Amino acid sequence: MRIIVLGFTGYLGVHVVERLRALPGTLVLGGGRSPAADLDVDLARVSPERLAKTLAAAAPDTVVNCAGATGGDAVTLAEVNTRGPAVLCAALREAAPAARLVHLGSAAEYGPGTPDIPVTESAATRPVGPYGATKLAGTVAVTASGLDAVVLRVGNPVGPGAPSTGLPGRIATLLREAGPDPEAVLRLGDLSAYRDFVDVRDVARAAVLAATAPGPLPPVLNVGAGQAVPVRDLVRNLAGLAGFRGRIEESTAGSGRSAQVSWQCSDITAAEEALGWRPDHSLDDALTALWAGGRTP
Repeated sequence: MRIIVLGFTGYLGVHVVERLRALPGTLVLGGGRSPAADLDVDLARVSPERLAKTLAAAAPDTVVNCAGATGGDAVTLAEVNTRGPAVLCAALREAAPAARLVHLGSAAEYGPGTPDIPVTESAATRPVGPYGATKLAGTVAVTASGLDAVVLRVGNPVGPGAPSTGLPGRIATLLREAGPDPEAVLRLGDLSAYRDFVDVRDVARAAVLAATAPGPLPPVLNVGAGQAVPVRDLVRNLAGLAGFRGRIEESTAGSGRSAQVSWQCSDITAAEEALGWRPDHSLDDALTALWAGGRTP
């Protein structure tokens, strides 16, 4: 089986590649902008025609798209999160129309949740910012492509290798810088929001199951822990693992995103039914692995 993983050097991509390469009889090709890439692919810039030629030469059975931008201005987000999937689908229709496409979406596509009601895949999508909106547009491009495709709507990934561009990795970086100093102060924003934190290793396992599952899959599947956790609890638990002896100061002013999206939780029933998948790791597992993994990039 020949599988291309786009965004193979990213946070999610690294874990997906590791699991795929452990499968017998599987050839995994990494696609991206890295010098180590087997395939030179920049989804934000490549034309559908050029990408079709690259895909035709590689002859994949499956493509897993882990490429995505979580930060930057609206133009950057749109180029990677919206244009990228659209170009990929166009190229696949031309070069490998029978290949399966597994695209990693985001729970941010749903927008604000209702407390104590996990959101299902059929729920309305109401993203509140450019990130969620561009991810949703990418999902629409995939689900309307006519390909054998599935979008995994991922919650808030946490675990080994978490980058400092996301909250768990940023907190870990701040805690490492603070060390055991009892006078250290972590000044953070509003931590009152609830989020569905899912171990990155469980996300990778879901992607592998989707890539190798026989027969068609639902167009969208939620991949989360299935429970909402206060962001404040994540910060305190990580501080405990770090042996932090200082003080955490939380802003009372709140942040725009926390105020707009105060509660998120995904219903993961469909992923269990379609893939036989449920998360193996608890949040404590994920935080322990994050802290044990050393300094985040």
